[in-house]
Amino acid sequence: MAQQDSPVMLVTGGAEGIGWAIARRFAAGGHRVAIADLRGEAAEARARELGAGHLGLACDVAQEAQVAAAVARVAETLGRLDVLVNNAGIADSIQPTLEQSGEHFGRQLDIHLKGTFVASREAARVMLPRGGGAIVSLASMAGMVGLPRRNGYGAAKAGIMALTRSLAAEWGRRGIRVNAIAPGYVRTPLVEALEREGKIDTGAITRRAPLGRLARPEEIAEVAWFLASPAASYVTGITVPVDGGWTAFGAAGDAPE
Repeated sequence: MAQQDSPVMLVTGGAEGIGWAIARRFAAGGHRVAIADLRGEAAEARARELGAGHLGLACDVAQEAQVAAAVARVAETLGRLDVLVNNAGIADSIQPTLEQSGEHFGRQLDIHLKGTFVASREAARVMLPRGGGAIVSLASMAGMVGLPRRNGYGAAKAGIMALTRSLAAEWGRRGIRVNAIAPGYVRTPLVEALEREGKIDTGAITRRAPLGRLARPEEIAEVAWFLASPAASYVTGITVPVDGGWTAFGAAGDAPE
């Protein structure tokens, strides 16, 4: 059972996939966890799975007022906020550029980039008077390399990396560390949906990745846990690739067996 004086973390998009793995990891580490998700009932159900002392709430990270209200509710209900993990996101349509709409491009920016900005700003309003905290945002290797037909997603994730550096530089002296994770392909419901729709070839992905497989959500959660922990007390402003060596491998063809 979570203790009332234990640290509090908020994860957006925490009802499934990477976010749910992160929620479980922090709960196991002694945090009281607040799960925000577009599907409020799913978030509440996940919080109940974690046990007493945790919180689930509905939040559309593309809506600034909802984000502000969610952070305020966490602070009011749980009494503090020590860690924010910006995880909420949506899948890309992976269409040819000439078929992409400005609306779709903007939606990617609203959810991934603006959502990260607003949640980080609101979390800082709670953290700064208490002497600091840690923010970890989910970027992507799509923000580090060129992935054809993924313009909005890649631009938003690259923006998260730039925002991470900016916020880390601004808030470092005031006790807030800000870092990001750039996962490669992770076996989540989003990736499985793209696989079913024929939009990605996971066989080709595993052949190219030096580690020869997709990541597990729990592996991303462990990196989030480290970056938010005292073990990373002198780490801020960085993006950690967790991609099985994808961005390190530059030769043509598949990775060596």
